[in-house]
Amino acid sequence: MKKRVVSLGLAAMMAMSMTACGGSGNAGTSESAAEDAQGAEGADGEVFKIGGIGPITGAAGAYGEAVKNGTELAINEINEAGGINGYQVAFNFQDDENDPEKAINAYNTLKDWNMQMLLGTVTSKPCIAVVAETTADNLFQLTPSGSAVESISGDNAFRVCYSDPDQGRASAQYIGEHKLATKIAIIYDSSSEYSDGIRESFVAEAPNQGLEVVASEAFTSDNNTDFSVQLDKAKESGADLVFLPIYYQEASVILKQANDKDFHPQFFGCDGMDGILSVDGFDESLAEGLMLLTPFSVDEESSQDFVTAYRDAYGIDPLQFAADAYDGVYAIKAAAEKAEITPDMSTSDICDALKTAMTEIQIDGLTGTEMHWTAEGEPQKAPKAVEIKDGKYEMMQ
Repeated sequence: MKKRVVSLGLAAMMAMSMTACGGSGNAGTSESAAEDAQGAEGADGEVFKIGGIGPITGAAGAYGEAVKNGTELAINEINEAGGINGYQVAFNFQDDENDPEKAINAYNTLKDWNMQMLLGTVTSKPCIAVVAETTADNLFQLTPSGSAVESISGDNAFRVCYSDPDQGRASAQYIGEHKLATKIAIIYDSSSEYSDGIRESFVAEAPNQGLEVVASEAFTSDNNTDFSVQLDKAKESGADLVFLPIYYQEASVILKQANDKDFHPQFFGCDGMDGILSVDGFDESLAEGLMLLTPFSVDEESSQDFVTAYRDAYGIDPLQFAADAYDGVYAIKAAAEKAEITPDMSTSDICDALKTAMTEIQIDGLTGTEMHWTAEGEPQKAPKAVEIKDGKYEMMQ
């Protein structure tokens, strides 16, 4: 793997010793990395302060926990190697429960902590709310996984993951170019910017790939337990592939109910599908053959050092969100070193310097090689797809 992963074993040991690293029972603040960093301050007593915001509790808690863990792992490694521009890095993560209002409260808490950069938020709705604040404050923001277009609406904001439109287009292109199907049914969450945004761009690109969308069936967060109507319409439409631009919790229910109806099309999802094999009580055999567009797999050869360190530190496999966050920390490090920023600079001056530097760096990460960013904050990297076989992710060509 990359040179920067050589010391992950030590980083993992450090992470294991911290008080707030692993369990999903931690619903509040993760300041252990901050305490570690401040315990190793330089002579001038200054550290870089990076904040994080995301859900640790609630239905989306797995995503926030993955981002928090991936961030901590990277920061511990960087601190052990000497920090950024010779300064240690402190990290403070706040739970927003996937709620925009609570995300604003979390942001204000981090401002009181004198945060200088934000790696967050994790999910799109809170990110849309918070980016308005960071833009007004001219505070640098890099979201690992906020994929809605509006998540990076300010010139101070960047993202690691693909945007929703990019995911939709790439999914249609992948299905068409690999001739996986011709008749497509879509089941999506119309109450989610993430899901609806992917669906919209998929539908727009489908005709260019020779794909016919024969059914497009919506549900909302208020009725996401019974998908009988949607599945019946998809089956009646003659679809040979069902596109699921949704999160893994609902997808696990859909796969179970489709099997009960003896409906066995090809299923294809996006990055929100990552984590389906970890759902409590889910029969993994129902996911056999499931394909998803994702930039990271625990079974990739190039990911094994990171996966091993993550398992040692947290006792679970990393989701793609953890890899996004890990790459995000290293993107901040590269930009900070390019811009030669120091902790004594104002938050606004740091932001102005990083805005430019982010468009000038290139990194090889877990989620892509030769990653670079546009001035609009969008990452440039090649898409990848995986297929679940025998309970494992296998990279597809």
